[in-house]
Amino acid sequence: MLDALSGGGGELRGIAECDDTAAMRSALDSCSGNVDVGAAGTAMRFLTAYFASCPGREVVIDGTERMRRRPIGVLVDALRKCGADIEYVADQGFPPLRIRGRRLSGGCLTLDASVSSQYVSALLMVAPVMDAGLTLTLEGDVVSWPYINMTIELMSKWGVTTEVERNVLKVPHGIYGKVDFAVEADWSAASYWFETEALSAGDISLKGLCPDSLQGDSRLMDLYRNFGVNAVWGDDGELVLEPTPDLTPRVNMDLSEQPDLAQTIVVTCCMLGLPFRISGLSTLRIKETDRLAALQCEMRKVSFDIDIVDDSVLEWDGRARWPIMDGQPVVIDTYADHRMAMAFAPVGLYIPGLVIRDAEVVTKSYPRFWHDMELLGYRLEEVDIDKLDWKR
Repeated sequence: MLDALSGGGGELRGIAECDDTAAMRSALDSCSGNVDVGAAGTAMRFLTAYFASCPGREVVIDGTERMRRRPIGVLVDALRKCGADIEYVADQGFPPLRIRGRRLSGGCLTLDASVSSQYVSALLMVAPVMDAGLTLTLEGDVVSWPYINMTIELMSKWGVTTEVERNVLKVPHGIYGKVDFAVEADWSAASYWFETEALSAGDISLKGLCPDSLQGDSRLMDLYRNFGVNAVWGDDGELVLEPTPDLTPRVNMDLSEQPDLAQTIVVTCCMLGLPFRISGLSTLRIKETDRLAALQCEMRKVSFDIDIVDDSVLEWDGRARWPIMDGQPVVIDTYADHRMAMAFAPVGLYIPGLVIRDAEVVTKSYPRFWHDMELLGYRLEEVDIDKLDWKR
């Protein structure tokens, strides 16, 4: 998006090959009036702001059925206050959207930042092309601040400096420069290998990550010390995961700044038998699926009954409620959510024959995931779910 706002032409190296990135690049390259981002929520939010700021460009932006139930009203209202011409094609507050691009006025804006950091990032990135720039005051409990900070830092690499004064962000009118940029590997994707290390005490090293990462999920290195994983930087720049005997007897974590790690950490805690209270999960209801409900449902299939508290906390008291039925295949539903598939995959270490339904959903962010599991020695087999022997 920053490269497009600069006029394009920068060399971007290390771009992820996945559905989300493909949706973003395809939309930016398209001359069509109809843009389909599929299940890419980040692309939907960012492109809404981008197209609104492109004078003369008219598009209808749409996505999957789930995308049509993911709210976008907070961002649309904010853009309209800056002069954007956006209308809802169907239900108010939700995609699809018809956008007629124009010069945006900018100015001063107050935004509820408790819903999604993507709204903030979308506004910040288009702020320099607004006539008056943008002074953005954030209200409420700001969620996923590391993502907002990452946006600000990357904007500075393209030549635009944001002034930050507590909850007020000031972006001047300006021009992005052309930049050649190497994209860091994804710490969110790395979380599944931290989980695997915690459950198997194997030998895993990860390439492409940076010690001074802007990604909030780089907190993995600290979080997984609770689960017997020590991560050290090798001489060749790889991150080496080593097992330790140290386990925290009870886990109490606030993941408000790393909500994408919730599924991975919940599964890790349960499989290691560690009671937990994980807070800061208010955004999980409006992700690719309702991740709180999905986690609760699927953990029951592997004998763990976790509680949802105040729509933002997951708790488990450390007791398994019922045994897994011997001889019955355990089938994990993924709810069209890539993180459900990847977070539950290492459970196969404990439950031989574990079935992950709709496993191809990982292409949203990590198409090589199953290939990489095989590299670690997992034996994978494609099965017809309707032909499983439920009594074997």
